[in-house]
Amino acid sequence: MIDSGRFNPARDEVEDASPMHLPVEDIHSFPVTESTPQARDSSHSMLFDLGQIDVSWDEPIDTLWAFMTPANRPNYNLPMLRDIRLWQTESKRLFDEGALPLKYMVLGSRFPGVFNLGGDLELFAGCIERGDLPGLVKYGHACIDVVHRAWRNADMPLISIALAQGDALGGGFEALLCFDVVVAERSARFGLPEMLFGLFPGMGAYSILARKLGRRMAERMILSGKVYTAEEMYDMGVVSILAEDGEGEQAVRDYISGNRPHHAGHVGVFEAGRRVDPLDYTELKDIVENWAATALKLDPKDLRMMRRLASAQTRLTK
Repeated sequence: MIDSGRFNPARDEVEDASPMHLPVEDIHSFPVTESTPQARDSSHSMLFDLGQIDVSWDEPIDTLWAFMTPANRPNYNLPMLRDIRLWQTESKRLFDEGALPLKYMVLGSRFPGVFNLGGDLELFAGCIERGDLPGLVKYGHACIDVVHRAWRNADMPLISIALAQGDALGGGFEALLCFDVVVAERSARFGLPEMLFGLFPGMGAYSILARKLGRRMAERMILSGKVYTAEEMYDMGVVSILAEDGEGEQAVRDYISGNRPHHAGHVGVFEAGRRVDPLDYTELKDIVENWAATALKLDPKDLRMMRRLASAQTRLTK
């Protein structure tokens, strides 16, 4: 397994993020509701032709499998955010039209040893050096659009499953927290190491951890920057199923086969949880804007650390 984060960080990638270079508008204007004239034929949908996500339909168990296939570093670069948003919205469209009778959606990663390392550190550093607050805010809004939709299961009555066969750090951990069920292989690690460079995770970590574990535990995890083992996350209740290395996909299948007869009841339980502790988009938006303003206060030492972590992530691809 590639050692994705023994350097202890998370978050990174490429591209300049100034308003003239940051194509976040492309994410929002992408034709996610007009993907194909064959409205009832899911095999011709753009859902199965995404650039950085490999999607397949498993009809016998009513499951949509999706595996992130990052072109470069395994993070949430803008094309990846676009593809995830399309995965969410196109799945919803096909479900509503009766072309995809979904009961389960699974998200994993094909990058060896990594689920996802989070945000785009190079983009962050460039914005901070230029004092580009709008660029940071736009990127953050693109992230929370995906997070908020994931938290709601794209408004479909299904069970969402995250499959962590490698490290989920920073924004990768934030995204994973949105899922109903988390299956993790033993070697996977989880954490929010943003404090290494004086920042905090701004795309949902506090909001979701506070709902799952309470505010004090959320603060402890964020402020410590500690990276946790899969077993520790299982003991805390964040990981639902602990699998041996190499057995994660089978663990997902076993979960689905064992729980399909009670699917409606399980959906009801998870929906009740979201109703009891709703996650309002405005809350995420306010925190993102605070995160962006905080990022501009980082000093040169923090920026050097951020770039070192980005370089360490780049080495994973070589």
